[in-house]
Amino acid sequence: MKVGVLALQGAFIEHEKTLRALGVEPVEVRLPEQLSDLDALIIPGGESTTIGKLAVRFDLLEPLRAFAQTKPVWGTCAGMIVLAKDIGRDQPLLGVIDITVNRNAFGRQVDSFETNLSVPELGADPFHAVFIRAPLVTGVHDGVQVLARLGDGGIVAVRQGHWLATAFHPELTPDDRFHRYFLGEVAGLPLEL
Repeated sequence: MKVGVLALQGAFIEHEKTLRALGVEPVEVRLPEQLSDLDALIIPGGESTTIGKLAVRFDLLEPLRAFAQTKPVWGTCAGMIVLAKDIGRDQPLLGVIDITVNRNAFGRQVDSFETNLSVPELGADPFHAVFIRAPLVTGVHDGVQVLARLGDGGIVAVRQGHWLATAFHPELTPDDRFHRYFLGEVAGLPLEL
């Protein structure tokens, strides 16, 4: 089982630590050839415009789009923006999940927050979510399953087939249930734990 973490910019090291704790050896992806034998990919939080620009610079955007057509991909925070079909502005995106996203919906860094979310797919216990300059899903279309909402109804986690997107940073908490969900339920990979 080989899971890549897009390592152009952002919180990729934290995802790698969580994967290692689950017995998965992560592969840092910076070039197209590093996608060739991966089973799944995580696009981390960071700055979506920077991730997009670097993906273009390293001729990685089209290979990422091709990978996402057949392989599981999870985007966290900025990764959610990169996976979305519509973000209301022009920037390099994979554009695979049929959602509309408001970038930086909650304001500046100082407006970052943490909250407990009900995520039925992860069990009865709430998931403690960390939001840092986070996006918000403002529209979902056919085939998109809403996994989590804020108390006011704002959509912060979705799944569409083999794609997963979260507006928050599960890699910044000790709770590995979203990583387990991605690897097991979305990607269909065997977990030893």
